[in-house]
Order: sequence, then C-alpha cells, then structure tokens
Amino acid sequence: MNGIGSYLKKHTEALVKDVGIEAACALTGKSKATLGRYYSDSPEHADRFMPVDSVAALEAKSSYPHVTSALAELGGASLSYDESRRNSEDRGGVNADVIALSHRFAMLMGEYQQSIQDGIITVNEAKRLLKETVALQTVLIEMKLHLEEEST
Repeated sequence: MNGIGSYLKKHTEALVKDVGIEAACALTGKSKATLGRYYSDSPEHADRFMPVDSVAALEAKSSYPHVTSALAELGGASLSYDESRRNSEDRGGVNADVIALSHRFAMLMGEYQQSIQDGIITVNEAKRLLKETVALQTVLIEMKLHLEEEST
C-alpha cells in the first residue's frame, strides 16, 4: 500500500474510534467488519476506502474532521477548524483581541513548559502544542480582521 493510502486509512481509523464503533455503524449503516476493512492495512483491503457520505456523517459527530484534515494536508491545503463554542456572536474589538492573544500565548507557553520539562517533546505533547498554536493563530486572524475593519 502506498503512503497516501496508509495515511488515509490511519485517519479513517481515528475517525471511527473518535465516534465509537457502535455509533459509527449506526451512522453509516455499515457493519463493524466493513468499517474495519476501510482502515485495515492488510493487502487484500488496500484499495478499500470509506465512502465520502460515510465520512461526512461520522465527521458531523466527531470531535475533529480527521479524514477531511488528512485530505487537505495531502492536497497541500490547510483547514481552519474552529471548535470554540462562543456564548455570543459579539467578539468585541481589538482590545478584546489583545486580551485573547495574551491568554492564548500564556496557554501555549504553559503547554511548552510542561512538555519540555523532561527534555523531550512526545507526540502527544507536540499535538497539544500544535492545538495551542492553531488557537493563537485564530486569535491573530480575528485581530487582523478587526484592525482591517477599523482602518476602513
């Protein structure tokens, strides 16, 4: 199996496990065995991939769009995934952005300090750092939009 197929199968497995195998079966109408074949790395299942409608149904219930993210990465694109659930649509202005920026940077530095204590950044620690970095990037983008809005 080529690297792309293996990469997609790994993310398909992460998606199914994120939702839960029983729930995935119910959402897709597929059996456990069929879902297993979609992420199996066995040579006889190398050309089997989950249908797009099943991916969409599972990603609607998952905590993260695993397969969509993998496809974007393979295509050289990046996703902006906003998992925040704000209480209101009013996001304040530049002042609120500066406060949010400070908070996010502090969170990133806290994660970094915890991660580097033993001198090694593990895969899970790197994922947490990446998550904080993306959150910081999101705040910067919102701040940029607010600044552009105020300058026109």
